[in-house]
Amino acid sequence: MNIIFLNRFFYPDHSATSQLLSDLAFHLADNDREVSVICSRQRYDDPAAELPANEVVNGVQVYRVWTSRFGRHNLIGRGLDYLSFYLSAAWELYLLARAGDVVVAKTDPPMISVVAGWIARLRRAHLVNWLQDLFPEVAVALDIKGLDGVLGRVLMRLRNRSLKQARCNVVLGKLMAQRLALEGVLQERIQIIHNWADGQAIEPLPVEQNPLRKEWGLEDKFVVGYSGNLGRAHEFITLLDAAECLQQETKILFLFIGGGPQLTKVQEEVCRRGLQNCMFQPYQPREKLQESLGVPDLHLVVLRPELEGLIVPSKFYGIAAAGRPTLYVGDSQGEIAQIITHADAGVTVAVGNEEGLAEQIVMLHQDTERCARLGRNARLLFDESFSRQRALDAWCMALNA
Repeated sequence: MNIIFLNRFFYPDHSATSQLLSDLAFHLADNDREVSVICSRQRYDDPAAELPANEVVNGVQVYRVWTSRFGRHNLIGRGLDYLSFYLSAAWELYLLARAGDVVVAKTDPPMISVVAGWIARLRRAHLVNWLQDLFPEVAVALDIKGLDGVLGRVLMRLRNRSLKQARCNVVLGKLMAQRLALEGVLQERIQIIHNWADGQAIEPLPVEQNPLRKEWGLEDKFVVGYSGNLGRAHEFITLLDAAECLQQETKILFLFIGGGPQLTKVQEEVCRRGLQNCMFQPYQPREKLQESLGVPDLHLVVLRPELEGLIVPSKFYGIAAAGRPTLYVGDSQGEIAQIITHADAGVTVAVGNEEGLAEQIVMLHQDTERCARLGRNARLLFDESFSRQRALDAWCMALNA
């Protein structure tokens, strides 16, 4: 039996979905499973990159198909990139899949489960959906034109058919599972497996032992960090308003590590407001992730409330592994908000409450023992519930079912 994954990005790409897929595929191959990946020849942040069309990586057979290369910054170009991947990946999957194989469809590009479902049915393979988000609901929530009417309803009907066909639908949390149940997916075909981080590669690192703190000149700062993708699902006005409120707190600095569609907009807004307490750094290599996540004393996770149950911010798992508290800006009843509240691993502030956000930051800056305790609780929570080994074991059971 071959386990065939479909996702636009795979190793050596560094995007979150790629890293998670790489972890799982390599783990399965290490355990003598036949594993194949169908992906593009591109990198997430470099559409001009040209990766090999076919190769074996750590026992995984990788098939990289041709796609157009317009990139993520133009919606029409991105749509053409998606369409070319659908066509190329469908043909490759048709050639590769055999009766009894397991086809695991992720959600990049959106609706790939529909294509995977059609081919799996033709080739008498089993479909498993790995849902990192729910489309088209995410697009509707983000006010993408044309998807809030007939087209959106048609896409949702097609998507739901692929979910109901699947042997298993893996979701990232309770709220997402509830959404699928409301769409008529049988409870026995829904399984919650949270995303993860590597708790051996990422361990709590004292700030005074972190070389990046010195390299970036942050030894005497209380660092409030945002790490990862600055995407359209994330709300940054509350964060920037809080930074503006705290301009006179010279020991507090806001650090953005990463990139994404909203990076330029956030940088321009910081410049427009004349904020001197903000710093930007690019994505760091995966081998430096422990240092990178260990730079902030406190991490920010932000999510627009209307996206709860549609997305679960995966950056939380690395933050918890690093033993740092989370300051969640979003719905207090959201997935991550409930997790950190129950474990006493962080605090939550509503979107639009910049004064409350600034107040929480100042309180944690002044109460170093509480900040450290929240971080210790985060690591305990990670070890108990969100370790990589725990997630990979759950995946092995799901694929063997």
